[in-house]
Amino acid sequence: MRILQILGAILIVGGLFVLIKAPSYSSEKSVFKIGDVEAKVAQEHAISPWVGGAALAAGVVLIVVSARKP
Repeated sequence: MRILQILGAILIVGGLFVLIKAPSYSSEKSVFKIGDVEAKVAQEHAISPWVGGAALAAGVVLIVVSARKP
């Protein structure tokens, strides 16, 4: 059950990071390509706060479940 506590702690830390810092990631998309000429667009995507809240809640649930089992 120790592994569930470690996983729960990791989820809690990751969830808090997403809620506090609001990180983002970028993706690159090719718009068109003609021969050797290619146009690309880079977009920034923010990670939704609900993802951090879900990770936080899942971490708490894992810690509580692992602490209850003898």
